[in-house]
Amino acid sequence: MAAAAGATTDMSAKVGGRIITPHLPVVNSSGPNETELSFDELFTAFSEKHIPLEPTEGIQRRERVLDRMGSLAGEWVKSVCSRQGLDRDAVEAAGGQLFTSGSYRLGVHEPGADIDTILVAPNMCTREDFFGTNPEFMTDDGGRDPLSLAERIRAHPDVTNFVPVEGAAVPILTFDWEGVNIDLLFARINSATAPQGLDIDSDKILDGVDSATEKSLNGPRVTNLIAALAKAGSPDRYQVFLKVVRIVRKWAKARGLYSNKMGYWGGVNINIAVCLTLQLYPNACPASLLRRFFLVFKTWRWPSPVMLTKPHDAGLGLTVWSQHQGASQRQVAPIITPAYPAMNSTLAVSRQTLQIMHEEFCRGYDIIDRLWKDHQKGEKTGTSSGVDGEKDPCEVFAELLEPSDFFINYPNYLSLCIAGPTLEDSQAWAGFVESRLRKLVSDQLARSLPISKIQLWPKKFEACVADRTALLTKAQRQNSITYFVGFLVDRLRMRGSELNVEQQIQNFRQWDLSRFQPMVPGMDLYVRSFTVKELPRICFEGMYEGGKVEAMKKRRRIRDADPRRQEAKRVRRLAKLKARMAAMQKKKEEAAAAAKAEAEEKVGEKRKRDGTDDDADEEARLLDEVEQIETKEGETSAGEGGGAEAEGEEEEEELLESALDQIQEDEAAGVGKTREEAENDRQKLLAGELLVEGGEDVVDEADDYAFLGDVRHANLLPQEGRAQGEDGENMNDEEAEILKRAGYAVISDDEVPTVGGNMILPWREPEAVSGVKKEKEGSNVPMQKKKPAVEIKFKTKFDIVELDADGYVVDKGDEDFKPSKKWIGRRGGFEFKLGERGLGYYRTGKKIVVPSNTAYN
Repeated sequence: MAAAAGATTDMSAKVGGRIITPHLPVVNSSGPNETELSFDELFTAFSEKHIPLEPTEGIQRRERVLDRMGSLAGEWVKSVCSRQGLDRDAVEAAGGQLFTSGSYRLGVHEPGADIDTILVAPNMCTREDFFGTNPEFMTDDGGRDPLSLAERIRAHPDVTNFVPVEGAAVPILTFDWEGVNIDLLFARINSATAPQGLDIDSDKILDGVDSATEKSLNGPRVTNLIAALAKAGSPDRYQVFLKVVRIVRKWAKARGLYSNKMGYWGGVNINIAVCLTLQLYPNACPASLLRRFFLVFKTWRWPSPVMLTKPHDAGLGLTVWSQHQGASQRQVAPIITPAYPAMNSTLAVSRQTLQIMHEEFCRGYDIIDRLWKDHQKGEKTGTSSGVDGEKDPCEVFAELLEPSDFFINYPNYLSLCIAGPTLEDSQAWAGFVESRLRKLVSDQLARSLPISKIQLWPKKFEACVADRTALLTKAQRQNSITYFVGFLVDRLRMRGSELNVEQQIQNFRQWDLSRFQPMVPGMDLYVRSFTVKELPRICFEGMYEGGKVEAMKKRRRIRDADPRRQEAKRVRRLAKLKARMAAMQKKKEEAAAAAKAEAEEKVGEKRKRDGTDDDADEEARLLDEVEQIETKEGETSAGEGGGAEAEGEEEEEELLESALDQIQEDEAAGVGKTREEAENDRQKLLAGELLVEGGEDVVDEADDYAFLGDVRHANLLPQEGRAQGEDGENMNDEEAEILKRAGYAVISDDEVPTVGGNMILPWREPEAVSGVKKEKEGSNVPMQKKKPAVEIKFKTKFDIVELDADGYVVDKGDEDFKPSKKWIGRRGGFEFKLGERGLGYYRTGKKIVVPSNTAYN
């Protein structure tokens, strides 16, 4: 089909005096057909109704706030220059410009969203002058300089919730001005002036700047370049880009995927991802582009990077991201910023968060693709998008934006309550802890504990959810926020009877949270464990109309509708019916034998003949039921055929795969991968070091583990009496099947009669001594042959460690510690004592650290 009128496939743009070209080739340049346009009309109606734009009053208020901020910043720059004794002309020419970035700069912000701003100042202004911490001008009592920009903003009557964060990698001021939330960064360029019309898109502006300025300028530079690439070739493309970005942002927030610092995607990541999809399908309408967005990222070959254009080096000595750097640092899902210096904007993404996002990409594509196919059928049959005519057709898209079922998806949860003594202290403390929660979840809990899946909910609750026995003051409870973590215990890797997270929490406090300065008494992190049924009601308010009661009902419906659970029920039902049929057949044979022996008794013959007729009716009924169950499975599998629609979908996916091949072809010689190798890497990455499928079963995990002891310790105890799966499958066979699905090579049951724990050891066969095995008196059975050993080949190399009776790693010692149960003489540089690693020789002056239990990695 020809491209849309007025549109071209040229997606290059000129930014900062340089021509920017796309990294990947166009997959499909065709314009929308009539069916796609009618589908897009429904999408547009839904977007206008559920994704409102900023009203005129809000736009005017934001513009007024930015104008006043610019004037205040200009006055501050002049005051700094005057303090340094510059002449009047130099003071007037110093300038100082305020730039915006992010969603506000692109025009995709929602009502009430914040504004990301950057003040670009000349080199006479320092970061100490900006925050008011220049010792030359601080007050006698150690307070901030009252003429600094920070104090000028704090003292403004329209400013509230002012919080300076000077110790961050990118220092920032965050505050509310007339109710508009502002994040203000500071950039000090290597120039005596920052005049109006300053071209921050030029790479020369980064010459001689420090690291914080480089990162601050990266925001508006990246935003401007994304906007230029989205507008390239056709002015209508930018409007398509905006519509898709708005709904993707709404989708990510509803599904709990919108938070860069928590390990998910932030605004810039979504902007780059949608812009890349637009480069691949430059003439698609918004609805089609949204469907292809989910298609692209559900099939993306992670850890291959997402790039709008190839990184370039401007020769200013700044570090530019490269493929080798990403591989050496084990970056999971890199999304590279297009502006110089190119950097990975998703460093916080871990294997665990990528697993969650991939599931959501697949869910989003399944929904949009189903709606698209229903619409196609509706167009052919003349119905309204294949839905009930009484329902608004545009509301079919509402399923995509349904809130996440996070609080009913997991059997076990942890609450992380961040408390501080005062409002000001708690805001600074909470910001510090929030930036490190992903390390607790991905590094501490996921890596050192037998957990198959773990998810951090990125939205905070303005409440104190802590143990009642925690000694919290009234002020601490008032100045608390809480986050929740859900997880699944992997029973296959579970050793012992309890899962204790106290050590991981303690390590997190000691190694990460202890870095906060100044640490004020009352600042702490309180952890509490819950089962899904014990979660507080605030978790369900606003997500379910009926609150917790409705949430629990939905959880039951989801579990009952699980195909795996339904299949297990079907198999159990079929086994019971076949067992009854076998019993009836045996009864018929016994009745026939008895009838033959008692043929001379006419009364008895008649009674048995009547009984046989009844059994025949019952047998016919059971046969019909078995046939229905078996044919139902055949019909389900037969109905999965796609016909022409499946062929079209396969063709579209093949075109996308061909475009993604370009990524491997561009890699350095000797590093390139085939399509199959890239797909294997993606599957390994999504699985990580976890057997994801091992923790998922058709049974309810919430009933398998109960929390015991101190709730702050999060101890999990498996219930007794579960030697067999609920579907009657032997647990050893089940574990072997899980290993096979995870990619491990396991000897099949055809090759080895028994697996692992079922193997009969020689000393447990007393009959083997005589060479015969007596089953019954007078019958001899040949002795069983020696069974071959089970061979399990792991693709991943594991460290060989020794475990004690409780499942903990036995400390063999190292250069700083030599275990010894008794004094064996003096050792130079060591002292004998009882420490946290046990009794032995510790190196003098070295801090004693308890190693994490990493035996299950």
